[in-house]
Amino acid sequence: MAQTAVATENQAGRHQEVGHKSLLQSDDLYQYILETSVYPREPEPMKELREITANHPWNIMTTSADEGQFLNMLLKLINAKNTMEIGVYTGYSLLATALALPDDGKILAMDINKENYELGLPVIEKAGVAHKIEFKEGPALPVLDQMVAEGKYHGTYDFIFVDADKDNYLNYHKRLIDLVKVGGVIGYDNTLWNGSVVAPPDAPLRKYVRYYRDFVLELNKALAADPRIEICQLPVGDGITLCRRLS
Repeated sequence: MAQTAVATENQAGRHQEVGHKSLLQSDDLYQYILETSVYPREPEPMKELREITANHPWNIMTTSADEGQFLNMLLKLINAKNTMEIGVYTGYSLLATALALPDDGKILAMDINKENYELGLPVIEKAGVAHKIEFKEGPALPVLDQMVAEGKYHGTYDFIFVDADKDNYLNYHKRLIDLVKVGGVIGYDNTLWNGSVVAPPDAPLRKYVRYYRDFVLELNKALAADPRIEICQLPVGDGITLCRRLS
């Protein structure tokens, strides 16, 4: 009886660890991916930051380990050097980016909460990549408006990652399309939004999931119809849509 209780408790903890970050129907399959391909290759600083973030009350906001691995490889494949990240949290995806960039690579990172970023900053500094990051605290839209207005930043970014307020994703896109270079990539996170994008109207959803679902649906529809980009929506993490600028 005691063994059954322990087994049940372990399984519950395991489900909590992997279930909220994968759209795979089988948690066992997701755990297999993590244990076989992700965790053994995860850089030690990223592992340390992931474990620190796991103890934060809002740990559900972090980028999943498999998505961090994907972003790290993608940036190397496209030879990214000048990047931007909107929505940083404790910096797991930011660290994945910084580790992928060359030593003279740059990341403009923006978030409304510097305290969360400073939780991960010691790990980033220890990894030797803090010099690549320019962090700006506050809303990103005014910064983007200024960059667009100045003109000199047009077409200068190789890669931009957005994991912030979903109700502003389309507002971000309207500005970022000018800032990313032709052939460059914008990545929008959470575009499958807990699977809620296909949930019936009366489905029991958590309040924040229901609130942002319509914004995510609107974004997905707009990206699919935007002739300036080609897109690829991937079921990695909570869904990520890659947009490659064509013109």
